[in-house]
Amino acid sequence: MPHIVVKLFSGRSEAQKLRIADEMTRAIVRSAMCVEEAVSVAIEDVAPGDWGAKVFEPEIAGRADTLYKKPGYREV
Repeated sequence: MPHIVVKLFSGRSEAQKLRIADEMTRAIVRSAMCVEEAVSVAIEDVAPGDWGAKVFEPEIAGRADTLYKKPGYREV
């Protein structure tokens, strides 16, 4: 039962969020070999000024050992 949480700078439209969720779902179905009904996707808007404290530090720098794709930037 894959559950994906996508955190983005705020400002994306609902149409963009739906497309992201759809494409993430298709990628997970293909790579995890599961059915679409097993996948859930959440999208959380994050203000750019909050990215460092709310996302980078706790979820990227603080969990570097669990990242399979690391960002090409340092704290914003």
